[in-house]
Amino acid sequence: MPTHYRSDQDVAVLEIDNPPVNALSLEVRTTLVEGLERAARDPSIKAVVIAGAGGQFPAGADLKEIASGVAFEPPILLDVQARMESLGKPMVAAIEGLALGGGFELALTCHARLAAADARVGLPEVKLGLIPGAGGTQRFTRLAGPEAALEAITSGEQIAASRALALGLIDAIAAQVRASAVSHARRLAEQGAPPLASAREEKIAHVDPNLFTAWRSAHARKLRGQLAPWRIVDAIEAACTRTRAEAFRLERQYYLECRQSPQRKALMHVFHAERAARKIPDVGPQVTPLPIRRAAVVGAGTMGTGIAICFANAGIPVTLLDVSETALGQGLARIRRLYGETVERGRLTREQADAAIGRISGASGYEALGETDIAIEAVFEDPALKREVFENLDRSAPPHAILASNTSTLDIDRLAAVTGRPQQVVGTHFFSPAHVMKLMENVRGAASSPQTLATVMALARRLGKIPVLAGNCDGFIGNRMLQYYGAEAERLLEEGATPEQIDGVIESFGFAMGPLAMRDLAGNDVGWAIRRNRTLPPDERWSPILERMAGEGRLGRKSGQGFYRYEGGKRLANPEALALIEAVSRELGIERRAISDEEILTRLLHPLVNEGAKILAERIAIRPGDIDVVYIHGYGFPAYKGGPMYWAAQDGLDKVIATLERLAPSHGQRWRAAPRLIEAARRGSWD
Repeated sequence: MPTHYRSDQDVAVLEIDNPPVNALSLEVRTTLVEGLERAARDPSIKAVVIAGAGGQFPAGADLKEIASGVAFEPPILLDVQARMESLGKPMVAAIEGLALGGGFELALTCHARLAAADARVGLPEVKLGLIPGAGGTQRFTRLAGPEAALEAITSGEQIAASRALALGLIDAIAAQVRASAVSHARRLAEQGAPPLASAREEKIAHVDPNLFTAWRSAHARKLRGQLAPWRIVDAIEAACTRTRAEAFRLERQYYLECRQSPQRKALMHVFHAERAARKIPDVGPQVTPLPIRRAAVVGAGTMGTGIAICFANAGIPVTLLDVSETALGQGLARIRRLYGETVERGRLTREQADAAIGRISGASGYEALGETDIAIEAVFEDPALKREVFENLDRSAPPHAILASNTSTLDIDRLAAVTGRPQQVVGTHFFSPAHVMKLMENVRGAASSPQTLATVMALARRLGKIPVLAGNCDGFIGNRMLQYYGAEAERLLEEGATPEQIDGVIESFGFAMGPLAMRDLAGNDVGWAIRRNRTLPPDERWSPILERMAGEGRLGRKSGQGFYRYEGGKRLANPEALALIEAVSRELGIERRAISDEEILTRLLHPLVNEGAKILAERIAIRPGDIDVVYIHGYGFPAYKGGPMYWAAQDGLDKVIATLERLAPSHGQRWRAAPRLIEAARRGSWD
């Protein structure tokens, strides 16, 4: 039985036991109702406590049942909640571990909720393209208010017990949660607790009518194109403007709408792809990762300081090394400034920030690395400089230490070759800003040992990152594909498109930033430096636009102008950049023309997919989903469209092939449709 029933004198305890996360499967729901019925029939039972076995409250619905439709077989969660509300006896949730999604909706239905100090609650359905469908938006809003509900439910983030207590979502934090919940339930019975629904009958009063208009306006750009976040806002607004019955009905209507949406299917794909990406076929669970007790980062620039912050935030002491005392001082000052900004935003307390800063030490000599378990090189993307750093790391780091490179494109094996420990050399490609971006593209060298790979994959999760393993090639997964994206954006500029049009098309598609705005953010000099290390086949060419931009000091945001002008943090059209682009067109003898938005979209995205097919065939990426995860978390591809490989399969792989057939004659042989793509189009899927 997945729900155990026991009596603690006059209190019935219903313990859900469906490992590993006690998901609310059909069998759990059925036996939970049976337990409620048993408690209802027994006159000696005055109250009920709902808990989870193994120190884990139900952490949500069964995702397989949502996908298959079994979640709609009675009793559905709404049926369980209806029986709870009609029981006539006080009910208390004893929350340990995670109470998420349907699990938290179950807890919210109770009269009260007690939680362990390390428990976390939340409604993460938005991350799967859904909204809470069992009263989550309604009960959360009635307990914590609409402002807190908007912030928490549209983000889907977990809420610590202390914060949940402050919001009124839980009633107390207890050391012995189960025993305290039983005592609390008994007190409620003695006091004559009111019926569960009585305090929730009417709409929430005294809410500023401008709240929802202002929220929608403030988040319009960030959430454009998405369905679930906006339906969450609609449901929370209904809690404040409609009767309980009407608001609950609307929430359920919105839930069903989202469930049928292609966005839900895409986000479910992403959810499963992220978990699959953790698995390396030839590195099984028997491989034990190296314990990382202390780390080092070489290079105190933007990337190095960001990586150091990642370690400090994870509780790992880290040495930031730079042979330049000036650069080191600037890097440490930047770290202090970033933590100060985090405190100002309320994301950390001053004490937490100071503790993290205290875990970061500075050094200007390699002798400081005598106790490190992993050293990550994060210097400028120069092959000779990186090899020099690896030689120094090999001499100075302990024999057991892993030596990693943050390179975004360079050959890991060439770096490993200058060391006496190639089996302990690996790529750990963080994305900028390193302390914010979620992706960690780990790169397998020819000699990288299973333990080295297991260590960096486990380390990524410890740092709060989403890891993907890539094979070693020029650009790995992400940047190898990106060269086509960036190069084609420049060809479109030569032919008549403007930066604003190109970026507008991509941002309307759902990217946070278009390719030219992204070039400006990364630095046009950085892009040009990377390009100089690459050799094109004889039938291809680079556009001279990027070189001209860098040569004239139009470096992007850091210089105040690039493809755009930047004033007061705003991105503005740059007539001088357009004049430079038009001059290149004239020099190349290209007559500029009007280019449709559809042509821009297909010319930018379809070559990405084609290169992804080659990467799969070469085993640079293990799975199509790995490529999707890289592009969503590293390059801003909209998650609600599933990533480039998923999106292309849904939109039609034959369309991709047609685009490539048009481009290849003028662009070169590498732009022809890959055999793996043609095969997938024939089958109708990547599988």
